[in-house]
Amino acid sequence: MRSLRVRLLLAQLLVIVVALGTIVMLASKATEREFQQYLQRGSMQRRTRIDATFGDYYADVESWEGVQPFVERLAQVFGERLVLVDPAGKVVADSGGELVGSGLGSRSPSVVAAITFRGAPVGTLRSMPPPEPPAPSFEAFFLTAVNRWLLAGVAVACVAGVALSLAISRQVVKPIAALTAAAQEMEKGDLTQRVQHVSNDEVGELGHAFNAMADALQRGETLRRNLVNDVAHELRTPLSNIRGYLEAVRDGVIEPNARVIASLHDEALMLSRLVDDLQELSLAEAGQLKLHHEPVDVRSVIHQAVSVMQPVAREKQLKLSADVPDDLPPAEGDSERIGQVLRNLMANALAYTPEGGSIAVSARLVARELNICVKDTGTGISAEDLPHVFERFYRADKSRARSTGGSGLGLAIVKQLVEAHGGCVWAESIPGAGSSFHFTLPVAGTDSTMPSSALQQSA
Repeated sequence: MRSLRVRLLLAQLLVIVVALGTIVMLASKATEREFQQYLQRGSMQRRTRIDATFGDYYADVESWEGVQPFVERLAQVFGERLVLVDPAGKVVADSGGELVGSGLGSRSPSVVAAITFRGAPVGTLRSMPPPEPPAPSFEAFFLTAVNRWLLAGVAVACVAGVALSLAISRQVVKPIAALTAAAQEMEKGDLTQRVQHVSNDEVGELGHAFNAMADALQRGETLRRNLVNDVAHELRTPLSNIRGYLEAVRDGVIEPNARVIASLHDEALMLSRLVDDLQELSLAEAGQLKLHHEPVDVRSVIHQAVSVMQPVAREKQLKLSADVPDDLPPAEGDSERIGQVLRNLMANALAYTPEGGSIAVSARLVARELNICVKDTGTGISAEDLPHVFERFYRADKSRARSTGGSGLGLAIVKQLVEAHGGCVWAESIPGAGSSFHFTLPVAGTDSTMPSSALQQSA
């Protein structure tokens, strides 16, 4: 009973038995009722014919003289013993030849027909019961035969139903068994398991959901392993530098002067920033990052962020500018987090834009959303790297040299912060000509969880 296939088979068999049993019962009752009505109509027609026949006989003879042979022939036709009794109770004819001239006594045979002549009763034709137990009547034989065929039909239908149920249950249980086997393999650690030949019914939807879940689990496991490797890689360099300086100071190779202490301090700050970025990214991905939603003057936030990054731009001899219209409506969001997004995008542009280049920050209103863009004239991003720039620790520079960028968490944090505001972020780039990073924010007064349109993503 624990098997789904057995339970399906029993359930289908129960439905078949109940349905066929109901049909057989109703068919038997209907047949019996209709047959009874048929016999009653036949009996009424027979009585009418007998009454008319004996009435005509009595009208011709004006007595029952010579009626004995006529009653005997009629009894042969009906297959039963008939007696004709006059109004005085005297038997005038008996197909059995025993009671002619006598009375019925204590016998009370059933009346077949009451015969009248000119409105007056002249006799009664009666049917005498047989001396032995009666044989099964035609009515009983007919109904028994009908019920027998109905039961035979039920038996055949049950056998066919069981065979069909076995075939159907096999088709239903087969994909479920495949799902179970795949799930058991996944439990053992094999995340490559997938369900093949998925149908288009509800079980097929379950198979699609299982495959999607397996893809997500495998992708999550890959990301987890990459995260461990990336964190170890990012921590190894500053820790190795700190360890090297400390061992050199301990062994007396170098003196603990201001330069050494400053280098150790820089490495410690690097570790601190990495840990802070990881914690912030973790909170954002878990949906636990607190945002103080309020109308935000995006124009002011952009100018403030540009002002903060200007010294770095001047040091690298880069032109950093802002192009924001005065009538730009306020956005719905957290001004501090929006400024963080802008600073991260500008820091990324500053890191990849060579000396003499330019970085422009702009904002426009597009379909009840603010489209903010940070565009640079840097080295650009290749087509194969572009879809991955917002992943954790991803950098187009496979050597991961610090001179070409930070820890690889800045753009991942940007993506999480923008999506937490109900917007979206994407990048466009032409290798060698520069890159443009766009993100959207809902206008104040609109639903902040409203997703951005695909049109804006392709703009």
